[in-house]
Order: sequence, then structure tokens, then C-alpha cells
Amino acid sequence: MNNQVIKTTELKELKLAKRGKVRDIYEIEENYLIVSTDRLSAFDVILQEGIPLKGKILTSISEFWFNFTKDIIPNHLITTKVEEFPEVCKTYKDILEGRTMLVKKAELIPLECIVRGYITGSGLKEYKKNGTVCGIKLPEGLVESEKLPEPIFTPSTKAEIGEHDENITPEQAKNIVGADIYNKIEKVSLEIYEKAYNYAYSKGIILADTKMEFGIYNGEVILIDELLTPDSSRFWVKDLYEKGKSQPSFDKQYVRDYLSSINFNYKPPAPNLPEDVIYNTTKKYEEALFLLSGKKVS
Repeated sequence: MNNQVIKTTELKELKLAKRGKVRDIYEIEENYLIVSTDRLSAFDVILQEGIPLKGKILTSISEFWFNFTKDIIPNHLITTKVEEFPEVCKTYKDILEGRTMLVKKAELIPLECIVRGYITGSGLKEYKKNGTVCGIKLPEGLVESEKLPEPIFTPSTKAEIGEHDENITPEQAKNIVGADIYNKIEKVSLEIYEKAYNYAYSKGIILADTKMEFGIYNGEVILIDELLTPDSSRFWVKDLYEKGKSQPSFDKQYVRDYLSSINFNYKPPAPNLPEDVIYNTTKKYEEALFLLSGKKVS
């Protein structure tokens, strides 16, 4: 298996549909081929260095969770096995191996579907100012990293590269996607979070919050994109959890903390990451994968 850092792909025989912050998406027959590169985005800025093995770890974790939650809602995953991809893909086997999902071509529902079980990040900033998160009133006196009385669904807009997602109220979200779809994705998001939270907790991980995406396929809402990865979630170390401060984690918060420590202004171009930050980020992602699934990538 090829372990070189892959920051971008150029699969000339395939039609490139989109380059996201992390994924290169190709149209292939009636499906999409989603290639998870080793790019890392923090504060909605793509960093200059790639993180070794990151794309393979994201793909493996997503595959695990898609299988784990398919009793709640269907998802877009067809296969991650290159030998099961269309023949035209075989030329690129060394690039695609381990970091690629063949998925159903769904129509994107344009919301980031965020479930928060603890108060941190942008939610904490709003709470300190208004006592709310995305317009949802919360109890007084909550401190950083404190567990909420119950998980809350807090949608945001889905921004293009270089722009920032914006937290919005449930009413604003309903105006974007319609009440029926909103109610469906809210219900499903909370169910997925609850099932995943309980499982992760049993493995020594606190799932503090997570971001999901949904699409429409054959007239039905399905789960798409990635799922419950260190890129889209906050994974805290259960045994070290202590409310009132930031938490040791298995996710890219480690990189965010480094960037904040050097007063990064959240605008491109991103500064270079030191070798130890790159190495430790890979190790955190690897540990999350192993704790959750028992798997390793190489």
C-alpha cells in the first residue's frame, strides 16, 4: 500500500466534480468517487502541509460509522474496495487504495448538521455573550466543556472554500431546506449522535460534538459525506475529562490550538506547521481509529 502524503489528485481519465477542503470528488457513471486526501483544514483554511495517513484514517473511520448507523438511516456508501470500483479506476489503484469511497450520487441538502453534547468552540462563545447556542436558550452557569442537559441540534450554513460556516437558528434552517426535511435530519442527527456517543464512551472517547451532512437520493433523505471522524467531530479523552477547561483530544483541535497559540488570523495563507505538530496529529487520528474500530492503517 502506498503511504506517500497525497495533498491533491489528478485522475485524468475521470471527471472531477469538485475539490473540497479535504476531498477530491469525481463523477463516475451514476456515482461519485470520493478521494480523501491528506489535506487538513482548520478554521476553514486549508493548511500547507499534508498529514500522513490522514485520508486513509478518515475513510476507515467513516466506513466503520456508516455500517454502525445504517439501521437508523441509509447512507451513500457503496464500497471502499478498489477491486469493486469501475474498471477505469484500476489505473489509479496505488492512489485510491484505502482512501476512497464509491458512493451514490445524492443531491446535497445545504446544511451542516451539528449535534452538540457539550459546550465548547463557537457554541461557548455565543453562550457567553447571549446565553444561547444557535438561538437555543441554555441553562445559566455552564462552564467550558460542560455536558449539556441533553444534546442539541444546531445547524449551520455550508460555506464554500475560503469562507466560514455560520451558525443559524432552527427557523433560518427551515427556511433554507423546508420544515419536513429539517425535522427529519434533526431527528436522525440526534439518534446517530446518541448511538455513537454511547459506543465511543465505552471505548474511552467522549464524543463532544459532531457535524453530519445529508442528501436526497431517489426521493429519500440519506446520510452522505464523512461520518464521525476527527475532522468532523470533537473526540475527548474520557479518563482525562474535567469540565471548566479545554480537553485533551484525538481530533484536529490539537492543530487549532497550535494555530491559536501563534495568533493565526484565520485567513489564508496558513502558516507552516512544525514537524512535531504534523507527527502528533497523525498519532491522534491513528489512536482514534484504533480505539473505535480496532483497526490500523499503513
